[in-house]
Amino acid sequence: MPAVFGPGADLALRLALYGIGIGGTVGLGLGLILPSTGYETGRDRAPAQLVPFSHQHHVGGLGLDCRYCHGSVEIAANAGMPPSYTCMTCHSQIWTSAPMLAPVRQSMAEDKPLHWRRVYDLPDYVFFDHSIHVAKGVGCSECHGPVDEMRLTYKATSLQMSWCLDCHRDPGPRLRPRDQIFNLHWHRTPETPAPDVLAAQYGIEVGKLQDCSICHR
Repeated sequence: MPAVFGPGADLALRLALYGIGIGGTVGLGLGLILPSTGYETGRDRAPAQLVPFSHQHHVGGLGLDCRYCHGSVEIAANAGMPPSYTCMTCHSQIWTSAPMLAPVRQSMAEDKPLHWRRVYDLPDYVFFDHSIHVAKGVGCSECHGPVDEMRLTYKATSLQMSWCLDCHRDPGPRLRPRDQIFNLHWHRTPETPAPDVLAAQYGIEVGKLQDCSICHR
């Protein structure tokens, strides 16, 4: 009786099984790694804006305080974006005819807000409040990175749940004295209270920070 499978069938079957195994392993690896990459999270990505605003120039060079533009960061969930007249406070006197500022001048003239593309955008099922983080001693740069060095504003952190939980499980090392929250160059010194002391001063109950309802409401 003639053989059903030829001499190469065994080799072909082995290669097929190896291919399935390797392909499955690679696929699983990509499934685990890809969600954490900058491509997926948008980390280090600077969305194109209508006006190429430079924090490096305005904050690092001119020394503007974060609250000059983000006026509600201490009192509201949203940090707020500056109205066009805030920009024109200076730009009605300097760079008055700069082409790149034409959208700002038009916005002011028409009394219509500029539409900025979000750099940090959380899903609808995640609740985040800027004011409570500021009130509890979290500095701007903990989440937003070295803003004063950014020629174009990019996303400095992944905002993944694991990243948030790293801080919520042990917030002490990320806290700073109240008068240093908006200091982008602040570094811990020997005079800085210990992390657990700062957490106690701010009345932070670490155990409650990991409750699902803290961020999912």
